[in-house]
Amino acid sequence: MKPEQIEFGHLMAKESAQSLAVFCTSASQDLTTQVAAQGIDTVRAIYTIARGSSDAAANILSYEFMREMGVPVTSLPPSVFSLGRGVDVAGAAVLVISQSGASDDLVHSAKGAAAKGAKVIAITNQPSSPVEKAAALAIPIGAGPELAVPATKTVIGSVAAGMALLSALVPSYGLRAKAAIENLHQISSVHPKANALQASLLRARHVYVIGRDTGYGAAHEVALKLKECCAIHAEAYSASEVLHGPLQLATNPLMVLILDTGADDIQASLDQAEARFRGVGCDVQRISPADLDARDLTPAAAASLMLAVMYPIILKTALALGLNPDAPETLSKVTKTT
Repeated sequence: MKPEQIEFGHLMAKESAQSLAVFCTSASQDLTTQVAAQGIDTVRAIYTIARGSSDAAANILSYEFMREMGVPVTSLPPSVFSLGRGVDVAGAAVLVISQSGASDDLVHSAKGAAAKGAKVIAITNQPSSPVEKAAALAIPIGAGPELAVPATKTVIGSVAAGMALLSALVPSYGLRAKAAIENLHQISSVHPKANALQASLLRARHVYVIGRDTGYGAAHEVALKLKECCAIHAEAYSASEVLHGPLQLATNPLMVLILDTGADDIQASLDQAEARFRGVGCDVQRISPADLDARDLTPAAAASLMLAVMYPIILKTALALGLNPDAPETLSKVTKTT
């Protein structure tokens, strides 16, 4: 390593190492009183609005909320409100996730959704941010300062904050979330196959990251981090979709990383994808909470653990490629979009 690279990645290393502690603290918030006061338990639909890593967190949460509440949860593009005249969201909740709470398009979205009749909920890491001020209910991530450009602990903290919200809406889920928190207190985020995973990434020219259910949102986040930290071409796919047209790319050298959250109902789909990609000669790696002896996790908690495991591997891969993951050349912490 060159002398000027010695400090590369120290911010991301420190912050990603805090991820599981942030998860446990954020997911433990008791929001029962605030949720009851806002009448959020009566909504018939939930819309999420976010960008980048926050949108991956929203994707993870959408599966968890739909499973537990039985209401549709889907993503709206911020431009519906920031560029357009908005849409009717009366009677629905709009969940805006933003680590900084400062992106103009998300501020417009929070204000616009409230004006169109939604109960706006903000998950942010910055107290008194513009997004938080525009919301009826603000849920802090509570991760502390995050200085590396690639978000890590705030992504996992966003999922945890959403789990705290769901726990207040569905008490039976709250009991399972509490058990997951207790288990993650004891878990290391160092994967036993970390070196093999890094070696595969260093060989890779193209990577498919595959998941199902909450693992699909985690796949989006891992693919994004591989692009922004390592400049590796990576795409996220659901195991249910990847065996169609995308399978043809396996005729070129391809690494396949499967994020298995351990849920029983996704095993057949993941097994089929693994077998097909192995059958055409791909370098296939599959990780799951069981590798770390993590048990009794909700699907969202399992997805969060997969992120906590992958962040240090991505960090070390970036360093091995001579890159600085703390400050990717073309990125900034707060993205100014409309």
